[in-house]
Amino acid sequence: MQKIKLENQKIEVVINRFGAELSSIFNKDTKTEYVWNADEKYWKRHAPVLFPIVGSLKNKEYIYDGSKYPMGQHGFARDMEFEVISADESEAWFGLKYNEETLKKYPFQFYLQIGYKLVNNELKVTWKVVNEDDKKMYFSIGGHPAFLCPIASCGKQSDYSIKFDTKNNLKYSLLSADGLVEKENLVLENHDGYVKVTDNMFDNDALIIEGNQAHQVSLVKPDGKEYLTVTFDAPLFGLWSPAKKNAPFICIEPWYGRCDKETFAGTLEEREYGNVLMPNEVFEKSYTIKAE
Repeated sequence: MQKIKLENQKIEVVINRFGAELSSIFNKDTKTEYVWNADEKYWKRHAPVLFPIVGSLKNKEYIYDGSKYPMGQHGFARDMEFEVISADESEAWFGLKYNEETLKKYPFQFYLQIGYKLVNNELKVTWKVVNEDDKKMYFSIGGHPAFLCPIASCGKQSDYSIKFDTKNNLKYSLLSADGLVEKENLVLENHDGYVKVTDNMFDNDALIIEGNQAHQVSLVKPDGKEYLTVTFDAPLFGLWSPAKKNAPFICIEPWYGRCDKETFAGTLEEREYGNVLMPNEVFEKSYTIKAE
């Protein structure tokens, strides 16, 4: 079984075993799809899970215990087949364990579990990372879900807004051509909680918003109604749409981790926003997606 479907009276959700990737949220009442369809013309993914790193590494490698390990952007979990641990109508769990190939790139014995649970018109996404090794484990994890904007062919993207659970202006960073943090402390002007989507908003790639500045982000229709809300406890998040492509979606990405800065010269243990697990410890975090 390559796909798992969850369903209640409000919504249907589809998750692929490959990458344990969410591929559809369909609202039965509004007959509306919310998740990007992965058309390669713009971007070939729906909502990849980023593990064991988020973003890009300086020189596309990291240093651990005196050795260098190459690793591509966002790690390897998104490109691996997960096992189905359990599944019923409203909840499913997927698992990925270390193997000989992962140990060559990432020398830790991990067990990654990803859960999806429906509650009314909300989907709760849970990450559990288990350290099955006998040493400290260092990792990052994050989400990268892409949501249709415009939704249901309603207007054009620049008619939409993004709403935050703060009325403060938001400081953000931009990336270099190598995917590293390059420009910091830029300001996203917040008008009473709302930021207008502009045609050039993502011309310089993702906007990275750090430091617990917001924990709820909504996409808002031209009529002012919120139709999609992501709620999270993560200390930082990204907003992204492919640069200069006028892609009809926006990603809202809760992160426990971040790409390196251009000036970074440290080890895996020293990466900013990294997470540490002692042997047999479990890291568990979640976020929710509400489809109106």
